[in-house]
Amino acid sequence: MKDIRSYSLPELTDEFKNELDLPAFRAKQVYKWLSDGVSDFDEMTNISKELRNNLSNTYYISVATIEKKLVSVYDKTVKYLFSFRDGETVESVVMNYRHGYTICVSTQVGCKMGCTFCATGQGGFSRNLAPSEMLAQIHSAQRDLGIRISNIVLMGMGEPLDNYANVLKFLRLVSSEDNLNIGMRHISLSTCGLVDRIYDLEKEKLQLTLSVSLHAPNDEIRSRTMPVNKRYPIDELLKACRHYVRATNRRISFEYAMISGVNDSDECARELGQRLKGMLCHVNLIPVNPVKGTGYRKSAVERQQSFIRILGKYGITATVRRTLGADINASCGQLRRKASEEK
Repeated sequence: MKDIRSYSLPELTDEFKNELDLPAFRAKQVYKWLSDGVSDFDEMTNISKELRNNLSNTYYISVATIEKKLVSVYDKTVKYLFSFRDGETVESVVMNYRHGYTICVSTQVGCKMGCTFCATGQGGFSRNLAPSEMLAQIHSAQRDLGIRISNIVLMGMGEPLDNYANVLKFLRLVSSEDNLNIGMRHISLSTCGLVDRIYDLEKEKLQLTLSVSLHAPNDEIRSRTMPVNKRYPIDELLKACRHYVRATNRRISFEYAMISGVNDSDECARELGQRLKGMLCHVNLIPVNPVKGTGYRKSAVERQQSFIRILGKYGITATVRRTLGADINASCGQLRRKASEEK
């Protein structure tokens, strides 16, 4: 069985011509249904039943089935636990901003990176997601909520650059005029700092926003909280980031989880300011989410504001990320882990 939702329109046109001896307009018809989010070939009402049967015998349509859905009473943030055809599950979050709806998409089932403050990493790694499975998360959310998603953040479960080929294919598909047509400038990709892949991504010259999960000003703290730093030390990572900015002329966003007593001191802020000084970047401070078993607590508001003031002295703009879905544990990994424990 072939994964039809992972095809681009030119690829599907060639596939239909070479494998099924079908004209180009048939591929266009089917592709339009797929981009509209259908979950079954029988929904494609403008093609014959015979052809629908032939397609269903050769291809499958990736679907993200809603297993659980939580809605915040505070801000209407929606958190989904989706399952795929092999039974694996991932989480997605839909957030409503003034400029439209943003979806946080997962790129892997679990994660290999093992960051100590992340619930996803505690559950281990199962497999990569296909481009179609990333698209399916968007289609399912849009259909369930009756909305149009306008912005995407690849900040759900998994490390996007560890699933590089599939993520790149997804980005091409989702931004295509033939597909969901969500422009690259409306997409953010988050990485914990896979340096080799940052250089690869730079060559693609995509107009997306690169977000780098930094979370520490030095190797000692970062290696303690993020094992990936032992492979790619902070100086090596920031060198790649500066190279990326020069090559793409795109500002980098540095994610920084504020953990009380770990990385939120004035000294940490000064060290971070010195490292980032002169780079086209923004620091996104994130009060750490409480995750069972970590013992981490979010920094006090006064600590956050002091951090911002100190970074400002080095010419670095910083803001505190607005917390959404606090009552539904909207950060990824926790719903899936709870469901696994219940099973």
